[in-house]
Amino acid sequence: MSEEGAAAAITKAKGRKSLFHFTRAGNLPSIVAMDALLASSQVRPQQAGQRRLKPVQVMHGKQAITINAHLAIPEQMMDAAVTLEQFRAYLDQHVFFWPTIRDCQKMLATYSRREPESKFAVLEFDAFPFITANYDAVKLTKYDSGSAPRYPNRCLYRKSMQMFLPLGMFRRTLNTVVPVQASEIQEVLIEQRVDDLSAYLRAVYVDDHREVPERWQKFVQPLMKLQPQTHL
Repeated sequence: MSEEGAAAAITKAKGRKSLFHFTRAGNLPSIVAMDALLASSQVRPQQAGQRRLKPVQVMHGKQAITINAHLAIPEQMMDAAVTLEQFRAYLDQHVFFWPTIRDCQKMLATYSRREPESKFAVLEFDAFPFITANYDAVKLTKYDSGSAPRYPNRCLYRKSMQMFLPLGMFRRTLNTVVPVQASEIQEVLIEQRVDDLSAYLRAVYVDDHREVPERWQKFVQPLMKLQPQTHL
């Protein structure tokens, strides 16, 4: 499947025209300054695979970036061939995006409950050109890869690197571990970093527009627009 063909296949549905990235409002100055999103391994390579018990602020050049904590994935959720440390190290090599607004809303609600004092932001990108431009680095998965299921014994899958399908293999790899239809895709991952964000940006959702540097002020939308009740 060609680059444009693959991108078209996974963005055809009306509800999958955008990709959403969840971050902390305090990260916006660094994101805007770099016009890029970096995987956590790019800004904290010395801690690859080690579980972060709480959010960690690090300096990348002159910019401060807060990296989210890892959830406590139960050992029972892991494939026998993969350790938790190996899996976390793999996740840390990627930037994560939600392919539907509903998936993004769930994450926003979860973090808002967990950290009521924190301020968050959501970046919305035009999915088709974004995916096409990053074709070789895109991976797809049908699961929330970093989740920590409460009842692992009830889950029908185990976490491993086999969950992640390179975009070029979409609809060419047919098994129950990876998405076969666009509707099965729950996460879109991009290896290492994503550059030239401004070229694909549709909106920046925040509670306070002053959190957004001047360069991206024209994209500002109120975070409350992402609340589920506005999309009934």
